[in-house]
Amino acid sequence: MGHLVGKDIYRKLGQKLDNLTVRTPWSNTLHEMLKELYSEVEADVIVKMPYGLASARKIANVTGYEVSILQHHLDNLAEKGLLVDIWAKDKYVYTISPMVIGIFEFTMMRTGDGVNSEKCAHLFKEYLVDSSAFWDANFSKGQKTSLMRAIPHENTMEDYMEVLDYEKAAEIIESNSKFSIGLCSCRHEKLHTGDKQCDVPLETCSSFGNGAEHLIRHHLAKEVSKSEMLENLARSREMGLVINADNVQNNVGFMCHCCGCCCNALLGITKHGYENAVMTSSYIAHVYENTCSGCSLCERACPVNAIKMQPAAEDSKKNKAVIDKSLCLGCGVCVLKCRQDSILLKKREQKVIHPEDTFERVILQALEQGNLQNFIFSNPSDFSHKFMRGFVGGFLKLSPVKRALMSDSLRSRFLSTMKKKA
Repeated sequence: MGHLVGKDIYRKLGQKLDNLTVRTPWSNTLHEMLKELYSEVEADVIVKMPYGLASARKIANVTGYEVSILQHHLDNLAEKGLLVDIWAKDKYVYTISPMVIGIFEFTMMRTGDGVNSEKCAHLFKEYLVDSSAFWDANFSKGQKTSLMRAIPHENTMEDYMEVLDYEKAAEIIESNSKFSIGLCSCRHEKLHTGDKQCDVPLETCSSFGNGAEHLIRHHLAKEVSKSEMLENLARSREMGLVINADNVQNNVGFMCHCCGCCCNALLGITKHGYENAVMTSSYIAHVYENTCSGCSLCERACPVNAIKMQPAAEDSKKNKAVIDKSLCLGCGVCVLKCRQDSILLKKREQKVIHPEDTFERVILQALEQGNLQNFIFSNPSDFSHKFMRGFVGGFLKLSPVKRALMSDSLRSRFLSTMKKKA
């Protein structure tokens, strides 16, 4: 089948990736990146395979590749993190890795032969950091369903006993039995581009359950014990890192230990101006002005520049910390650094709704990005599916329809219906 691959296969691959849950706008940098990561045949397989989960047999039927030849390409793509393979009942099923969380992370978590980490790092920097196109495509329309959510550090809240288990990093670790730690893709990228300014170790990226199993099996991370995971968390607390986790309530798949200088998601806020790049916790920082000394430790610690020092009174030489509520993640890093105990996290007035599970997050992401129809009618080569993708996609892109389905009144019923159909 390789001789049938067209000259514009990488442009088609870019279009396919742009039709997933994370928009991937075309550019010369993306073209160069795809050529570096995918062979022409691998690109052809991705272009032709279904959008959702599919077995090797189903992919063979759709793509026209003979099963044994196809399996070789699927295995290679999974080893590179460009596909995710999941054991379901008695076989593996495959799904395409989006740009994030996926292509970027898994590529920069790879070590050893077969990957040019330095070249990839510079390409990712151009695409994800230097240019705003990726962030504009994914967040400029007010999208709310971020891939990651901040988790408040333990005992930084006014009443820690009321915190739900899914907002406790230690509880997430305690509830799992399979763990992995790998290279932080963002710090690894910054290391190769000369932009790493911190002394935070590279090996911090934590995964759980099926996610950890996938990374371990493909040598993208190493298996660790529960105690090692808890030690990693304790070190991050000591260093004042932000804990960002999978934006779901149940079966959290990953936990990141982020610094403001390296984390691309946090740079999406501070460099590109999209506060919705990371979903906040259910908490927000509150300053007790009567005890605030104006020392500015919290200002320097905040990873998203949400704290500024201002005069405590009109003619006063003393400063006080002021919180920008539109930026505050509710991560608790400022609380850890305050020597006066003048900052605590309080419950936000407006309820923060985190998706219940990965299914809900994917559905909400796809709806917000205008790509939900691709996962309902997933066969790219079927004419009837193509027609229905266009028809349903046009309907779902209507602003009143999208607003209604994302509203508090219809969101739960919409997701419940989607789950039943799935």
